[in-house]
Amino acid sequence: MLDVGVYGASGFGGAELLRLLAAHPEMRVRLASADSQAGTAVADLYPSLAAAYPDTDFAAPDPAAADGLDLVFLALPHGASQGLVPDLRPRVGTIVDLAGDFRLKDPALYPEWYGEEHRHPELLADAAFGIPELFRADLPGAALVAAAGCYVTAAALALAPLVRGGLVEPDGVIVDAASGVSGAGRVPKPNTHFNSVDEDFSAYGLLRHRHTPEMEQATGARILFTPHLAPMNRGILATCYARPTGSADPLAALAAAYRDEPFVVVSERSPSTKATLGSNCAHLTARQDPRTGWVVSICALDNLTKGAAGQAIQCANLALSLPEGAGLPTVGVYP
Repeated sequence: MLDVGVYGASGFGGAELLRLLAAHPEMRVRLASADSQAGTAVADLYPSLAAAYPDTDFAAPDPAAADGLDLVFLALPHGASQGLVPDLRPRVGTIVDLAGDFRLKDPALYPEWYGEEHRHPELLADAAFGIPELFRADLPGAALVAAAGCYVTAAALALAPLVRGGLVEPDGVIVDAASGVSGAGRVPKPNTHFNSVDEDFSAYGLLRHRHTPEMEQATGARILFTPHLAPMNRGILATCYARPTGSADPLAALAAAYRDEPFVVVSERSPSTKATLGSNCAHLTARQDPRTGWVVSICALDNLTKGAAGQAIQCANLALSLPEGAGLPTVGVYP
């Protein structure tokens, strides 16, 4: 049994990690760290976790508390992991970061897209990029994993096989994606208040959303990305458009690429976020439109599971030579 810690355990991503880890056959949570909620009982903040963590309190985020742990997940706001990872590396065997701190390989992209220099650019080359279906070979034995985020995972799963296979032009790709409000985090903000989000649908981060270079890195395409905030709790729906290079069937290409992937469902059905709720599965479809000349490829997933905590556990399983699907649900919650 592996001893596991979660830093940032009080956020939505951290709570989802705790939920999934409670059912993991090879991992047990020894540390649930949270800065703003230190001293609070896990069961008081999240009654949904009470049966699994009846006596667990959130601890202060002390790196020394990770001594002796086999694995640590970081579910922290962007920028926080950069200051913590160098101190954790000699203490912990494997670190899986859910933030964007170590995803980009080019350090010059951080000031351009995140507005600040990376504090430890020497570590970027060491971080395995965490979308197992596309970069599985980099994960076994990895000591530092940068798990991809929800928008990027959805877009990359929908587009990467088509770009890699030469079925679509890599330039001028468009990604329109909508996210549930949980993607904005647990801390309330004026634009994520119930009264702001309910009965509304809005685009944001126009032309300069920080996940754009990560999408381009993962897909090999030049992308125009427009994210949208949808009035739902959880889910990502990414609708991606690209120009075809020929007449090959994009749906058949996706089906072939993911034939043996346990967490990807490819079918003619138009994907829906509700079908993925609480599962680690991404649902995809694709079409080529002879009338307009566009290929459309669509992916739905749960932003907190396959888009965050579930993917992080999937990466950790591979890094530690455990069964890839250990502790991960493939069936969504419905209705």
